[in-house]
Amino acid sequence: MKKFFGKKLLVSTFAVLILVIGSGFVKSDFFEIAKQIEIFTTLFKELNMNYVDETNPAELMDTAIKNMLDDLDPYTKFLNEQDVETYRINNAGEYSGIGALVRSFKDRLLIIEPYKGYPADKAGLKAGDEIIKIGAIKVSDFDDNASELLKGANNTSVEVTFKRQGETKVATITRAAVEVDAVPFYKMVDDKTGYIVLSKFNAKASSETKAALLDLKGKGAEKIILDLRDNPGGLLSEAINVTNLFVDKGELIVTTKSKVKKFNREYKTKNKPVDMEIPLVVLVNGSSASASEIVSGGLQDLDRAVIMGARSFGKGLVQRPLKLTYGTQLKVTISRYYTPSGRCIQSLDYWNRDKDGNAVKKTDIHDFTTRNGRKVQDGGGVLPDIEIAATKANELTMALLQNNVIFDYATKYFYEHQVNDVNTFKFSDSDYQDFKNFVSKSDFSFETKTEKTLKTAMTNREEVIFNDAIENDFKKLLLDIEKSKITALEDYQNEIKNKLEDEIVKRYFYREGLYDYYLKNDEAILAATELLSNESKYWSILK
Repeated sequence: MKKFFGKKLLVSTFAVLILVIGSGFVKSDFFEIAKQIEIFTTLFKELNMNYVDETNPAELMDTAIKNMLDDLDPYTKFLNEQDVETYRINNAGEYSGIGALVRSFKDRLLIIEPYKGYPADKAGLKAGDEIIKIGAIKVSDFDDNASELLKGANNTSVEVTFKRQGETKVATITRAAVEVDAVPFYKMVDDKTGYIVLSKFNAKASSETKAALLDLKGKGAEKIILDLRDNPGGLLSEAINVTNLFVDKGELIVTTKSKVKKFNREYKTKNKPVDMEIPLVVLVNGSSASASEIVSGGLQDLDRAVIMGARSFGKGLVQRPLKLTYGTQLKVTISRYYTPSGRCIQSLDYWNRDKDGNAVKKTDIHDFTTRNGRKVQDGGGVLPDIEIAATKANELTMALLQNNVIFDYATKYFYEHQVNDVNTFKFSDSDYQDFKNFVSKSDFSFETKTEKTLKTAMTNREEVIFNDAIENDFKKLLLDIEKSKITALEDYQNEIKNKLEDEIVKRYFYREGLYDYYLKNDEAILAATELLSNESKYWSILK
């Protein structure tokens, strides 16, 4: 056993030597890496041989690797064989399955959104349905992500047992090919303005955006709104190609800088544009990230579009999948990217953390200029040329979304109300009062930054000055903050109502109906349409 493990260690160390020399590390780096690998290899062997209970070496290694990477940034990840396949599917834009967005919890799977016309929808599944069993397998007994059991070859069937409004039901779903459109919707807003939703940067992003743009121009569009809100990003190459639809061939869009020289690159447009002159507004918000920020930041720096909405997420890091053994990969952050003006829009500094281990927000902000001399800044996403209050995120609304409170209320609303026409739907003040009652009766709670600071102060108190009177004041302040959270439901009513309307409209009219609803009710789209109708104001912003 020892001899075998010694050979394994020798092979591993030799492999590391090749890797380190090939990567250009100095000699001292190699010996430190080799030393740590030897320590870990020895520990791993002794642990698996001597631990009191049976161990699962694969699970232990998976956990060890993922915990090691957690100390870096959230985008550097180890991908096992299953993760690699999921990553491939996300980028390809097609897979075989039930055709629904599903969220995994500890003991259940929740249907978030069935896609119109796909197997889950045809089988009658609705948003809010809780899948408790897939075939004969209980979700609560399945250690891995049970949603993987829903995938399978075309025309194969899977039986699911689910709960709906307290009632247990069974449905048989016949799997089929599912195409994930990068452009799920486009339409004319008025006689001269076209609207395109680009929801992700998969392999079809630029081709679908180009097709939508050409179709809209054929229908008379003389102005375009490109909606990148809630677009989390994707392929860098597709971001370049989407930008290229509106700017000339040979334009610098992105520069990447890394400690590894081969990753230092300039990315320029390579194709003939579709239209370099058409007035363009790009919508972004706090969930527009990565490739979305390359497009919006590039178009802003080149003074090619007016950016509207709210400050984008701030992800200025580039990842690359590196193949490992046995079909696994390391998706590793290899460089930072910079927009044409030279700014990096990365918001969080993962290499300098606070005392709690959280990444800190960058504070060294620098000014840059666009092609026409307008001032832009780095260090925190893309700041729109025109900010729209309704698109800004706030702590309360985010907590309501993350804790499924808005989602759960939309489920309740769907089974209590009949809505037949998206054009007449309106979430009334009395509906919002019902929502507030729903929140007060739920177990929803969230901790504000102020509360965290106060509780930390109470825990780490200075005994000399922290007497009972001060402690009582702290407790009273915390109680007042708790009461003010209910008041905050009033203060942020508009923002919360927007999210409620989004979720409710999807229940009745799917995502297509939601975008139709947006065309007449969404503040950002209405503001963009108004700006594009005012030609002198539009050009004055850019020049």
